[in-house]
Amino acid sequence: MTQKLKLPIGIENFQEIRQMGFYYIDKTKLIEQLLEQWGKVNLFTRPRRFGKTLNMSMLKYFFEIGTDPTLFDGLYISQNQELCEEYMGKFPVIFLSLKGVDGLTFDSAKDRFIQLIGNEAQRFRFLLDSDKLTEDDKNIYRALISLHDGKYMMEEEVFISAIKTLSRLLSIHYGKRTIILIDEYDVPLDKAFTHGYYNEMVSLVRGIFGEALKTNDFLQFSVLTGCLRVSKESIFTGLNNFKVLSITDARFDEQFGFTDQEVLKLLDDYHLESHLTETKEWYDGYHFGDTDVYCPW
Repeated sequence: MTQKLKLPIGIENFQEIRQMGFYYIDKTKLIEQLLEQWGKVNLFTRPRRFGKTLNMSMLKYFFEIGTDPTLFDGLYISQNQELCEEYMGKFPVIFLSLKGVDGLTFDSAKDRFIQLIGNEAQRFRFLLDSDKLTEDDKNIYRALISLHDGKYMMEEEVFISAIKTLSRLLSIHYGKRTIILIDEYDVPLDKAFTHGYYNEMVSLVRGIFGEALKTNDFLQFSVLTGCLRVSKESIFTGLNNFKVLSITDARFDEQFGFTDQEVLKLLDDYHLESHLTETKEWYDGYHFGDTDVYCPW
């Protein structure tokens, strides 16, 4: 290649990588696999630093109404024109990363959770002008974005059902069911365990996920990612059509981390082919499903 593309060190936003011309290893086959191997709720568990957040960002930009289709020009998924016509830019998308839901106490972590959902709800302020929503619906939406001293404030019941409520309002507005993406779902539980309020956080997360993912007629499908497999009994109680896709699963095994072929091409593109052996020594050693995988970091 004539010009070496910049490497996106620490950038996890798909749109930024594509618009700013950074090097991108094409993982858009994930979209096709998700739609072919259908699960209403899909949980991917992978180690840290394996591109989970970037993949979730890619899913958001593919499915969300109002997306820029040129972001996918030249990528694997663009060859599947039928799928792109049916799904690209056709759904409302709620995207939450729980990696900041942390705190020394339960109340402080819960407050961060409320701020996170309030911020995401704020993205959809156009709902206040929607001619599809009743005045009651708009008041329900206002409760999700109501501020006090610059912070989002939600009553307990409003907060527990906030993701489900938002998915319902978006579905009514667009006439399409909503896709819910939850990145790093396990961080609040991991932090809660460390700081001694695990039971309270499990109860909270179970309530939120139960509303959003279990009894939600407005859900198209959901994808969750995390490092840990939290026992199904604790927070995913009663979820039907729930697929856990761990590192032992051969489905999707090439969509997180880099394969041999991808690393060879990467080294070749930067004229570093002679470093394959040490690259293998340093970063190989993971085996997902049927595939040997390198850690991207």
